[in-house]
Amino acid sequence: MAEPAVDDVTEIAEPIDPNTMDSLHALPLAIMPLKTPGLRKSAMIKNARLDSVIELFSDSSAGSGQIEPNAVTDFYQNTPELREDLGVLGAVGNLQSFDVYSLRIELRNLNIGFEDFDCLKLSPKKQTELNAFMRTFTRPLIARVYGSENQEVTDVGEIIKMLAQPDRQAAIKQLQRLADELNVTIMEVPSFIEHYGEIFLSLSYYRNCFDETMRDIPNFLVWMDDLRKNHQVRGDRSQSKMLDDIETGLNEITSSVNGRFGFFTTISRDFWSDISADSFREFRDTVTAHHVSIGAVLCGLSVKMKLWKQRFRQGGGAPSKRLEFLQSEVHPGLDHIRRIEKSVGAVKPA
Repeated sequence: MAEPAVDDVTEIAEPIDPNTMDSLHALPLAIMPLKTPGLRKSAMIKNARLDSVIELFSDSSAGSGQIEPNAVTDFYQNTPELREDLGVLGAVGNLQSFDVYSLRIELRNLNIGFEDFDCLKLSPKKQTELNAFMRTFTRPLIARVYGSENQEVTDVGEIIKMLAQPDRQAAIKQLQRLADELNVTIMEVPSFIEHYGEIFLSLSYYRNCFDETMRDIPNFLVWMDDLRKNHQVRGDRSQSKMLDDIETGLNEITSSVNGRFGFFTTISRDFWSDISADSFREFRDTVTAHHVSIGAVLCGLSVKMKLWKQRFRQGGGAPSKRLEFLQSEVHPGLDHIRRIEKSVGAVKPA
């Protein structure tokens, strides 16, 4: 009796783990408008070359089973539905990051029938982790309403509760002033706070991703610099140039990204010094304009550093293994990340 085709399996896929939506580089295909049941149980991920591949399985013993999106016809029955799915996979595979904030923008621009935008949100666990980052941005709001930054607030939801029942008459007056500046009623202020909080949740998410990557990059550069001491590398101009290119590229990219976060802090401070409905829209649009590019840059850096830690868990490694890894996994795509980061000059302030 012939084995059934992979997509003959019709059971409902397991609910998506909300934590999978916290990733820069992995997209659960269950949220995509695909018609092939087996595909919906897989994920699309970015490999070290920053190409999009379908990950059919992944575990600590067998590793990761990856195929090119256009190779799915070798694994699933070639039906009209699968051919439609190929179009979806091709379009999504061209995206440069799979973080929820980039996806909110990019999926609106793709004509693939995606409608479930409500699923594009960070997990509750990740939002809790980001509270420390959020305090930087919630302090000005608390100071504006209560005249103090010392209120103990852990998330935007708590701010909204505080605003719903302000405990001081002065706070009510400040709320009315804020409503007047925004040209909204006092009852609409909580909605503004939600939008404000979501903008800063996105910045906190990207900042967290950047800080995680920056914990690895200095160690990676030390590991790579140790390779320069090898006599074969010292005597090979092309290999030395590759190491220089990688170090220069990483330093330029991370310095520029760090500058972007400084820019976000500045425009946030400027917003609170001159509040209006127009200034909030401008502030929101400026931050959102960075989502796709910063997501792409951080996705690329994160993928490369994660793979380095997986391949060289204990550090070290034979010079030949290190060179092979740098040539095949780190160097390819780094110039692309660099170009993306340079391209944001148009949306940065002069």
